[in-house]
Amino acid sequence: MGLWRRTVLPAVAALVGTFALSACANGGGLRVEGPESPPTGPTPSVAFGTTQPHPEKTPEVAVDLAKVRVRLLADRHLSSYARTVLSNCTVISRCLSRGKTVDVLHSGTPQQIVLIHTLEKFVFGIFLIAIEPSGPRPIWNLNVEQPTVTASPDGNLVVESKIFTINDPVCCPSGRRVEVYRWNGRQMTKVSSANQ
Repeated sequence: MGLWRRTVLPAVAALVGTFALSACANGGGLRVEGPESPPTGPTPSVAFGTTQPHPEKTPEVAVDLAKVRVRLLADRHLSSYARTVLSNCTVISRCLSRGKTVDVLHSGTPQQIVLIHTLEKFVFGIFLIAIEPSGPRPIWNLNVEQPTVTASPDGNLVVESKIFTINDPVCCPSGRRVEVYRWNGRQMTKVSSANQ
């Protein structure tokens, strides 16, 4: 009887405990922890019979950086420093990288932000590239150091960059500048700029 209590009784208790805890599961027998998946339908608002508006998300695209490099080198308005970096860059990922996908032209077709940087990954400029069936087309560029580029909900392009103050060491800029740009139908125009 003592052997039965020491071996079978703990096994039965573990089995009962497992069944009791599995009743709390999501029906699949496994509870998945983590962030809740987004709802598939519109989210109802507090008002009866209405839904909250959701801004359209720009689909992610990946522009071919080798084609971007060729198009940029063909542009006669490209700065001499950017031309030197792109001309000497044999491994494209060492001088160009993809940023965010945006639709600041409000065309329904996504545009890609492309960052140009040194071999040490010091970003010194951005390009707004239209993705077209004929290939990537440069729309606009900005010479800016270490930028963070996002699209605002109203379709503006927000560029936050680090700026050096007088006493900053070479490694570490302590200031920042936030600039907002808007497409006016023909070109990008600066809407606002603030140093922080």
